[in-house]
Amino acid sequence: MHRMLEIPGYRLHKRLGKGGMAEVYLATQLSLDREVAVKVLLRTEDAAFTERFIQEGHIVASLRHPAIITIHDIGQIADGRHYLAMEYLGGGDLAQHRGIVFSPSRALDIIRQLAGGLAVVHDGGLVHRDVKPANILFRDDGSVVLTDFGVAKAVELDNELTHFGIAVGSPAYSSPEQAQCQPLDARSDIYSLGVILAEMLTGTNPFRASSYPQTVLNHLQMPLPQLPPALAPYQPLLDRMLAKQPDERFGNCRELLAAIDTLTEPDMDQTRIAPAAFIEAPTRRRRRRRGIGRWAVIGAALIVTVAALAAGGYQWLQYSRINDYLTRAEARLDEGQLTAPAFDNADYYYRQALRLDSDNVEALDGIRRVLDARIAQALELAAQRLANDQLLQPAEDSAVHYYQQVLGWLPENEVARNGLVQVSKRYVELAEAAYRRREFALALEYIQQGLEATPDYAPLLALHDAHAQRVAKARAPRPVKRTTASTSRAAPSNTQTSQAPANPVKRLWNRIFNQ
Repeated sequence: MHRMLEIPGYRLHKRLGKGGMAEVYLATQLSLDREVAVKVLLRTEDAAFTERFIQEGHIVASLRHPAIITIHDIGQIADGRHYLAMEYLGGGDLAQHRGIVFSPSRALDIIRQLAGGLAVVHDGGLVHRDVKPANILFRDDGSVVLTDFGVAKAVELDNELTHFGIAVGSPAYSSPEQAQCQPLDARSDIYSLGVILAEMLTGTNPFRASSYPQTVLNHLQMPLPQLPPALAPYQPLLDRMLAKQPDERFGNCRELLAAIDTLTEPDMDQTRIAPAAFIEAPTRRRRRRRGIGRWAVIGAALIVTVAALAAGGYQWLQYSRINDYLTRAEARLDEGQLTAPAFDNADYYYRQALRLDSDNVEALDGIRRVLDARIAQALELAAQRLANDQLLQPAEDSAVHYYQQVLGWLPENEVARNGLVQVSKRYVELAEAAYRRREFALALEYIQQGLEATPDYAPLLALHDAHAQRVAKARAPRPVKRTTASTSRAAPSNTQTSQAPANPVKRLWNRIFNQ
C-alpha cells in the first residue's frame, strides 16, 4: 500500500496521479479548510527538474485568468522535495471525453476560453508548449482550466532547448515546428488548439498514428483535415489554426478570438418543409364567399398531403444517409481503418449515423466492435513494446501507454491490468541488475519508473523503501582478513628455506667463493 506523504499545513487524502516528473495528491489546506491539489516533485537529485518545477509555480502564480489554474502555495517538504498547492478541480479532464463528438457551439466555447487564457500567457512572453486534452481540466460549472505549465518557456529563451534538439510537448498535439525542434512562439500553441478543435468536432485526432515517428510525420506532411459538409462553416477557422507554416496561422490568440466571434452555429438539423402563408392585402376587395367552405376543406387537405409528403421525404432522406454511413463504416471496419484516416474510418461513419439516429442499433453495435478492435490492436502493440523493453518511453508508443489506453476504454480489462504488472516485474529485474553492477542511481530510476506503471506494486515499494539501506550496505568498507599465528610463524622458515639453493653443486660453489 502506498504510504501517504506528510506536508506541514496539509492533510493528504489520496494520490490523484503520477507522472515522470511529479505526483499529485488531493489534500485539505488546514489554514483555510479548503480542498487543494498538491503537486510534489519526485526527485531531489536532479537540479534541472527542481528548477523547472519551481519555475512552473512562479510562472502560473504570475498569471491571472479564469482559464488558468490558480497556485496557492509553493514549499518544500522534509526530504528536500518541492511542492505546489493549487486549486482542486473535480470535473476531470478533456482527455476523458476522447472519442466523443462535441456540438460545434460547445467545442468553440471551450476553444474560446482556452484562447483567452493563452492570450494572457503569451502577453507575459511565455509559450505553454504542451496544450493537450490531459492538461485541460473542467470546473464543476463546465468551464475549462489550462494547467501543467511544467514545460512553459519564455519565448526569448526557447532556443536553450531547441538548440540541443530536445522536443517537448505531446506529439499528437505538437506543431510542425515543435516536432522539428525549432524555436516556438504563440502560434505553436494555436496549432495545438486547432488539433483539439478538430478532435472535438469529429471525435478523433486526425494526426494520431500507431507510432511516435508516424505521428510526427503526420504533422509535417499530412494534408489539412477536412470537416464533413455539415461543419463546413468551421473549415476556414480550422485551416488557419492548423496551417503548416506559422506565418499562415493567426498571429496571436486575440486574432483567433475575433475570428471565433464571427462564427455562429448553423441550424444543421432544423430544416423544415412547410407551405407558404399568404396574407391578403387590405386594399383587396372581398371576393365571393360562395363555396368558401369547400375550398377551405380542399386547402386543408392539400396542406396535410404536402406535410405528409415532406415528412415522408425527410424520413426517407434520413434513412438513406444512415444506411450510407453504415455501409461505409462496415467497409472501413473490414479494412482495418478503425480511426484513421480522419473523416474516412469506421468510427467516424458509425458516429455520423448516431448523430442522425442516436438509438440506431447497428451503429451502436458498430461502435462496440470498433472499440473491441482498438483494444485488441492496443494490447498487441503493448505486448510488442514489452518484449522490446519499450516500457515507458516513447511516451505515446510504449507498453505502459497502450495498457493504460485500454484501461481508459475498459477499466476492468484483465489483460491490460496484468500487462502493467508484467511491466513492473520487468522494472524489478532491471533494478536488481543495476544493483549488481553497483549502478545505484539507475536502480532507483528503474524503481520509480516501475511505480508509474503500478503505484501499489508491493515488490517495487519494498525496493524503494530499502534503497538507501541497500546502497549504504554495499558501499560500507569490508573488514581486512587476518592471518593465523601459526601461519605467521611459519612464514619466515618457509622464506629461508626457499632462499637456500636446492642444488648441492651450487651450495659448494657459494661456499668456496664466499669465504
